[in-house]
Amino acid sequence: MADDKSNAAEYWKANVRLIFGCLSVWAFVSYGCAILFRPLLANIPIGGTDLGFWFAQQGSILTFIVLIFFYAWKMNKLDEKFGLGE
Repeated sequence: MADDKSNAAEYWKANVRLIFGCLSVWAFVSYGCAILFRPLLANIPIGGTDLGFWFAQQGSILTFIVLIFFYAWKMNKLDEKFGLGE
């Protein structure tokens, strides 16, 4: 019983760490690249506009889609590691 609780605690800790990492990337892209660092990225052209605007429009959406697939892939690996796979 104690081993199950320890295993569950380790699983939850790894899950929270993964969520925190994904949320950190999300916050950096949506707030950092699109808002805070936009003046620095304004001099870099991409697709007919500056990189800051691109991150605010298309870049953040693409990053979020990649984050969804990354999270699903990592959670499957985590489930397999702790014997919770399908």
